[in-house]
Amino acid sequence: MTTEPRAALDRLIAALEAHFDAIVVRRSPDDPKVDDAYDVLAAAFEVYDEALAREYGEVTPFLLDDEDHDDDVEYLDDFDDDDDDDEVDDDDDEEDDEVDLVDDDLDEDHSE
Repeated sequence: MTTEPRAALDRLIAALEAHFDAIVVRRSPDDPKVDDAYDVLAAAFEVYDEALAREYGEVTPFLLDDEDHDDDVEYLDDFDDDDDDDEVDDDDDEEDDEVDLVDDDLDEDHSE
């Protein structure tokens, strides 16, 4: 069965919303509704990506991970919000803070 890209996109958007809704009302870390929504989302994405490729010769910039990471804490740590890697190097700011000095002699009237 061939799926039109627009219909596949509509199903992908619905799957994204259902996945989000399942996460919001999650009752436990291993809630089966979240797992089911994840599977539906992955399938909807594949159908959409294939429909784009078939119809327009284009694909999305996303790749699905074939590995199961349900209980993999290290995998989830890759997506934490720590600012450890986002520190700004204060030395770089010194260049921005430098003031260009203007030669006062240029401002003087030399018409004497």
